[in-house]
Amino acid sequence: MKRDFINSTLFTIIAILMVACTSTKEIAYFQDAQHGDETVVVPKQITLQPEDKITIVVNTRKKELSDIFNLPYISRQLGVSNSYSYAQGISAYTIDVNGEIDFPEIGKIKIAGMTREEVSQTIKNKLIEKNLLTVPAVVTVEFANLKISVLGEVKNPGRYNIDRDAITLLDAISLAGDLTIHGQRTNIRVIRSTANGTQKTYCVNLCSLDELQASPVYYLQQNDVIYVEPNEMRARQSTVNGNNVRSSSFWISLASLLTSISLIFVR
Repeated sequence: MKRDFINSTLFTIIAILMVACTSTKEIAYFQDAQHGDETVVVPKQITLQPEDKITIVVNTRKKELSDIFNLPYISRQLGVSNSYSYAQGISAYTIDVNGEIDFPEIGKIKIAGMTREEVSQTIKNKLIEKNLLTVPAVVTVEFANLKISVLGEVKNPGRYNIDRDAITLLDAISLAGDLTIHGQRTNIRVIRSTANGTQKTYCVNLCSLDELQASPVYYLQQNDVIYVEPNEMRARQSTVNGNNVRSSSFWISLASLLTSISLIFVR
């Protein structure tokens, strides 16, 4: 009788410890990548959409000429409570619902669907066409409010700024501090808003480099939402009330308790 109880207790302890372990197959990235493999991935630039904000700066050798086309610099208050700081930056253009901005001396320009480079060249061409530029100029376009969101089983979930083109899903995960050990690598979800107002969900497998690079969401767009689903072990550890997570230390403590109880019965 005692032997049966001991065997049953040991089996329970082993089962609990097995649940607390995660297979390497479930956490290793790029498992199909081999040394010397070569892959051609064409960088994808971000195209602008209505409600995006951008800054446009026209630089020429004549400051008085540049000032005609450039919006003024403004000071913005940063911080909360009694701690404030101020940052100065150039005013931004907001793309309206028709995909247009109102540019000085030119008027309405439709730029939705364009890249930053295309916007820069379009403005430069229009300034030349209207004989508004008498000297060579450089037109610089920068993102002002473009963001992505990373949620779920990552170390630092939140919203992150897009400050350049060709930002990848791996870049976003890096910004969020990488996945936790409990994040499900084989089913990363990316929710993307489309031009017609709908949303589409894509699933990405980080364990396969080939699948990742072939995904239409390998390169991210503004307002993309990345969600990392918890794995089965994480889901089993969650309690019903409060969604508190039982960590590995909980299972070790439980196993220790069961061992102590078994020893008491044996004695």
